[in-house]
Amino acid sequence: MSSWSEGYVSDINYTFGYYSELNPNNAIVPFLMAGIALPESISTSQYNACELGFGQGISVNVHATAGHAKWYATDFNPSQANFARYLSDVANNGALIADQGFNEFCKRDDLPEFDFIGLHGIWSWISDENRAIVVDFIRRKLKVGGILYISYNTLPGWSAPSPVRHLLLQHHNTMTAHSNSRQQNIKDSIEFVGKVFAQSPNLTQKSPELLSRVERLKNSDPHYVAHEYLNKDWQPMYFADMQKWLEFAKLTFACSSNYLDDFNETLYNQEQREFMAGFSAPSFAQTVKDFILNKQFRKDFWVKGARRLNGYEQKEAWKKLRVLLHTPRKQIEMKASSHLTVDLNVDLFNPILDILHDHKVHLVKDIVEALKGRFNEMDIFTVLAILAGKNNLAVVQSDDAIEQSRPHCTAFNRYVLEQSRSSQFNINYLASPVTGGAYNLDMVQRWFLLAHIEGLTKKEQLDFAWSLLKENGLFMAEEGKTLEKDEEGKARMERIYNGFVENQLPQLKCLGII
Repeated sequence: MSSWSEGYVSDINYTFGYYSELNPNNAIVPFLMAGIALPESISTSQYNACELGFGQGISVNVHATAGHAKWYATDFNPSQANFARYLSDVANNGALIADQGFNEFCKRDDLPEFDFIGLHGIWSWISDENRAIVVDFIRRKLKVGGILYISYNTLPGWSAPSPVRHLLLQHHNTMTAHSNSRQQNIKDSIEFVGKVFAQSPNLTQKSPELLSRVERLKNSDPHYVAHEYLNKDWQPMYFADMQKWLEFAKLTFACSSNYLDDFNETLYNQEQREFMAGFSAPSFAQTVKDFILNKQFRKDFWVKGARRLNGYEQKEAWKKLRVLLHTPRKQIEMKASSHLTVDLNVDLFNPILDILHDHKVHLVKDIVEALKGRFNEMDIFTVLAILAGKNNLAVVQSDDAIEQSRPHCTAFNRYVLEQSRSSQFNINYLASPVTGGAYNLDMVQRWFLLAHIEGLTKKEQLDFAWSLLKENGLFMAEEGKTLEKDEEGKARMERIYNGFVENQLPQLKCLGII
């Protein structure tokens, strides 16, 4: 680790992930279901947003490219910041990308006030000193009514598996003195922890999940293991302790970042629901919730000065939204899942899906009018919120925001597709001007899309993808089996292509990606 890293892993870069919770547009539905007003600018005009600790910068660049916020962001790792700046230049998205630690970035005098500040996967791995710097920054720079998104490792869920992290870190630190290979050290440390636990029946009988966690780590990306388990600072936290930290910034808990994590039917059985109904203090209810569900990770929205909506305001705010069902209807399972999986009421969902299934943008007010007399408005809103939580439906940006972001998305997406010719390229996401967020597309599907954009015929598209597969020294696989014979591989690729044309292409079109 470098001296400037303050104990945070800096010699192995973070994974190339995208986190939709950092899209301010995705806060709209959870806030409305919680009955809390959002900053007006998030859905109507340009505003300022900030991400602290952006990793490889995929999320901040997608949101700066596809949304209508001016983004400011920092990550102390210069290699990651350099890559993020390059992506920003490719898309010409105007983001300010800094390579500063929190202490330096948060003191800058050229930063505006923000409507949205986000931290994903950072809070649990920084020191108390840096937490204090972040909270002070939020106190000074988040506007009244502004939103904080924050995720963190949670207690009591991390109580049982915490020995894995401790032993892994201790062995890794010991091995580092004898080897320069960080990735090999990680593999060796995971193997060592497994051997120790195999000799620890008194521990593993009381905490059987330890063994399964070690087995999962053996198949995990070493970059993920390094950043998740090997930082000097690591502090999972009870909800009440997080609340104490954020009280200084005048923040109150608003809601989970996904409505299904607040939807009682996907959280609790009947007895648990009745028990939870007895708590009048919302904050204490969150603590009890974490114990009942044994949560290990929270992804929450907090707000600086919550303004509660009355029933009329809540309904009117819903009716102003424009929504898009981007998932093919036949792929929408009539179930919803969070901690529990529940069946959905088809008599309620199907009439709404009948309206939305054309993959066109619909004003919620029009949906309510079409179903007037059949369903009450809040039931309709709940259906839309569940579909959003299932990632079948998205809130659509304004026409002005879509048109403004379209050329930037085109540039970003073209770069991703061209670079995807190499299997070493790690970005799996394309930017949507319609939602302001990203769409995941695997490598072979990206090859098909690139060929489609070039106007090639079906046979030419298949030949194009097959040639790239061979250039990269890869084989097709099916059900975990490598298909080494060309005829088997080509047949498998054609089946994937047919699914791409039937399912992915319509989604890409309605999301404005093509």
